[in-house]
Amino acid sequence: MSASDSVLRRTVRRATSLRNQVVCRELLHVLGVYRYTRDPSSQTHFHNSIFRGQDLYDVALSDGECRLNLALDPGLNWLVEENVLRRGAGGRNAILVPLDLPVPGESFVLTGVQVCAPPEVERGDGKDLPWITSFTAAAPIMADRKVYLPLWNNVDFFGRAWRKSPPARESVSLPRVTVRAARQGYLDGKDWALSAVRNEQMTVRVMQKSQLMYYGQANKRGPCPYRAMLEVCDHTGSVTVVLWDSACLDWYCVLKPGDIISLSNFQIKPLYQSRGQDIEIGVNTKYPQTLISILPNTAAKRVPPHAFLQSFFSSKDLKDLPHDSVCDVVGLLIFAGRPERVREGLLLMEYRWLVLVDGRSSELIRIQLFSTSQPDAHRQLVPALPVACCGLKVVRAEAGRWYLTNTPYASLHCSGVGEMDEAPVRALREWLGRKESEAFRSSPLMGGFFAYPPPPDAVEAYTRGLQGAPALLQGNEIQKEMKSLSYRERKTLCMQAMVTQVTYCPRGEEQHSLLWEDSFPPKPAPTPEHTPVPSSVTTGASGKRKSLFHSPPKRRPPATLRSPASGSAGLLFGASLELLQNGDSGEDEGPYVTCPAVLQSVPAPTLAAPCDGSFYHEGYYTMMLNALPGSQCVSAVFLPQRTQLSPPGPGHDNTWASILAHGAFSTQGPPPAPGDLVPTAQELQDKKMICVLELCGLGKDVEVILSRAFVL
Repeated sequence: MSASDSVLRRTVRRATSLRNQVVCRELLHVLGVYRYTRDPSSQTHFHNSIFRGQDLYDVALSDGECRLNLALDPGLNWLVEENVLRRGAGGRNAILVPLDLPVPGESFVLTGVQVCAPPEVERGDGKDLPWITSFTAAAPIMADRKVYLPLWNNVDFFGRAWRKSPPARESVSLPRVTVRAARQGYLDGKDWALSAVRNEQMTVRVMQKSQLMYYGQANKRGPCPYRAMLEVCDHTGSVTVVLWDSACLDWYCVLKPGDIISLSNFQIKPLYQSRGQDIEIGVNTKYPQTLISILPNTAAKRVPPHAFLQSFFSSKDLKDLPHDSVCDVVGLLIFAGRPERVREGLLLMEYRWLVLVDGRSSELIRIQLFSTSQPDAHRQLVPALPVACCGLKVVRAEAGRWYLTNTPYASLHCSGVGEMDEAPVRALREWLGRKESEAFRSSPLMGGFFAYPPPPDAVEAYTRGLQGAPALLQGNEIQKEMKSLSYRERKTLCMQAMVTQVTYCPRGEEQHSLLWEDSFPPKPAPTPEHTPVPSSVTTGASGKRKSLFHSPPKRRPPATLRSPASGSAGLLFGASLELLQNGDSGEDEGPYVTCPAVLQSVPAPTLAAPCDGSFYHEGYYTMMLNALPGSQCVSAVFLPQRTQLSPPGPGHDNTWASILAHGAFSTQGPPPAPGDLVPTAQELQDKKMICVLELCGLGKDVEVILSRAFVL
């Protein structure tokens, strides 16, 4: 079939001719999903739609011969936000509705689609296929925006509009001014309510670059609502330069720390929140049009050298730094966590957990790394790689726990670390050259569930850390929270519950799982998201019924140890395995593999795994929690095994009450065998507990981890 007579071209011609919706029943390939913020004009395009958020999406479809980029009706946004409609998926029965904007036959809206498995024939990325219309996924269709946003955060740059090389500029000759003179002249002679344009030239060196800030809102227009900060200096002092709007497109990816630049025709304003004590320099592409030039190193005589990484601390020193201290660290990356998101107000902020070792002490360097100015470097993070993280700050938590996280100027360096000459870097190179580092280099981990700092091991300490009693949610409230989770969103919740079932699932042999259950557990109300496990006693793998307790309570028949009935619980392990393979570009959502097996819509844990893909856990426990008050149940995964990432813990008696309170087996001696531990779950019968749950949205499913349970 020729491209001129392809499935999509025929569909577009039919829709244009009929001026009405048409259905393409053939299988199409989703090449990309692109996000942007709506603006006031979007309502006129989608006048019959109900907006449930600020985001809109465009979708690129292919039939293997050509490509079509079309807007997604807001009523279908949930398909993207649950990661159902994504790059690489297939789609049948696509409903296309033509629009008159800007030219009839050019723009279309996708108002319905049946998402299915991708085409059997691999069609590649489709980058060489021709576009049918002028909408080529270069800019949003249904809003006056110049650029798309990454799918899962508002901070990283994304798309073809971001320049990688400097724009052509005419050279100018203007009077020179220093940072000190510009600051003093403005502070001495200008009204602070006004801004001043300086027709002068300033030569400075870029010392630091902040992450991007996107300030687009649904009720405001703005083709490129971005802001970014540069910390620059010359021999007289330093100042903050702010790139605004389209200046971010032209210069944000081009400029890097160490560059020498000249600024001409810039704007001076009061520094934000400085209370009139300092200035900032504004860079715009118009009103005024600021001219930027990157100068050769011969201009370095007018600016100080680039002081790259001046505050390195070793793991031995970090544990004593005060809260909010700024530091740089370097080490061997032994764990790279999966991308997750946490809600801050209306925004979802994406982060990853990193764990480094530097050989200077037994302390692990744990970093909750949010977006920086280098999204490409984030995608290069691979365990067993030397990494430098700069511009971090110390966070002090309960019980002496600490970790590091971003400042606005945080940066990440996966290459070039060996060229640094600071003492901690030299010490790391020496340690990596010795055999004592081999244990870490041979067992790096990536992906999977990770939480830090861990909750306290007593309910009083947990309550004290919350500065009040925990908000205990009921079963129906837990279900609502599960439904409200966005893809990759992480949330911690508390509930009061009783354990009605405990299962141990050996890795790869879930059909031989060990199970204890309350003989008469409350029957949960069936819902589409909840399919109760039958409470009847069945035979185990050996075909024999196993009685655990010879003297059961009079009012209850004996508890039993059994394998779950075939088809009742399903295969737990691997239900939502997410392993980073190639990095996440925001456009290609392919690096995560999700297997859809589900127990009551709660998938098995996404355990951290060595790079070879085999799990280091031998198995895991699941617990059926009957929420109080009420009869709704939540199935949660419990992971008591300690790993090399776990902080040291105290010893205890390895009873269920102490294991749940500490979240792990005792460090004093080997852990109890599952066959010995599961039968003793009867000690939890009729016991009310405060349960701490960690929830993570994985698309259609929700991962639920029981991190602590305190018996009352």
